[in-house]
Amino acid sequence: MEDYFIDIIVGQDATAHAVHFPLPPFTLIGATTRAGMLSAPLRDRFGIVGHMNYYTEEELTNIVYRSAQVLASEISAKGAHEIARRSRGTPRVANRLLKRVRDFAEVAEKDQIDDEISRYALDLLQVDKVGLDATDRKMLTTMIELYQGGPVGLTTIAANIGEETDTIADMVEPYLLQLGFLKRTPRGRVVTAAGYAHLGLSPSE
Repeated sequence: MEDYFIDIIVGQDATAHAVHFPLPPFTLIGATTRAGMLSAPLRDRFGIVGHMNYYTEEELTNIVYRSAQVLASEISAKGAHEIARRSRGTPRVANRLLKRVRDFAEVAEKDQIDDEISRYALDLLQVDKVGLDATDRKMLTTMIELYQGGPVGLTTIAANIGEETDTIADMVEPYLLQLGFLKRTPRGRVVTAAGYAHLGLSPSE
């Protein structure tokens, strides 16, 4: 592709021949959440390699506010911020939570999504103030109750809480690490003091 053409083999055995396809100039953009699984030659072919960070609460608040306008829903600044801060730094999570909070607001016959209905809805959905859901908290509490906070292996954790290892690795662990509630060690995962504090516990308990 770097030479702006590709050759495709058509046919089989004796009838096989290459068909030459010229390509117009183009820009190739790749994205992955598992860069370590890409081969070094493939990674090195990209001229620019960057890393995406989580969105800030302010940026997510603006996204929630705009999405509410697209949905033709009135939302207050505090309501948008309440949803944003529980969105795990991710726009798609923010938009998903917004739609669920909107449903609660409609059932409650509220003209506006404010911080009160946002808190009420998200608490019922078991999404806490920093965005942890029931699975996140279950992982932390299981590690604390069964393994004194760790270290414990990912496969063992997954078996204890009834989730697939890939689910834990891709959906649960990264956010807990980003918040500082969990850390990796050579012997396994360990709940940090911040993780204990978030659950209202202390490491000595």
